[in-house]
Amino acid sequence: MTDATTIAERYIAVWNETDVSRRRALITEAWTESCTYIDPLMSGNGREQIDALVAAVQDRFPDFRFKLSGSADRHGDNIRFSWDLGPEGSEPLVKGTDFAILDGDRLKAVHGFIDQMPAAA
Repeated sequence: MTDATTIAERYIAVWNETDVSRRRALITEAWTESCTYIDPLMSGNGREQIDALVAAVQDRFPDFRFKLSGSADRHGDNIRFSWDLGPEGSEPLVKGTDFAILDGDRLKAVHGFIDQMPAAA
């Protein structure tokens, strides 16, 4: 069983990968075929839609990077972790916490929550 931090880091790597081919390969490695993603701003079903969501966030915030915040926790097929988003080397402007259901060590469903976001974002 893969530890929670490794799974969370793979997830974060997907959101930071700007090379389309590499990002799609990371999604295939990290997510199940019938995966889902939902947060207060967007949702997607399947790897293609999740890839499109990631691309949209990268287009909207081109110089921003995600990073893991604190430690990740795993209980059976559930995982939770927090993340920061902002320009590299600066204070994060957006913070969130995600909860996921796993199928083995792959993401099956991710539910994201925004903990902090500037009004202008």
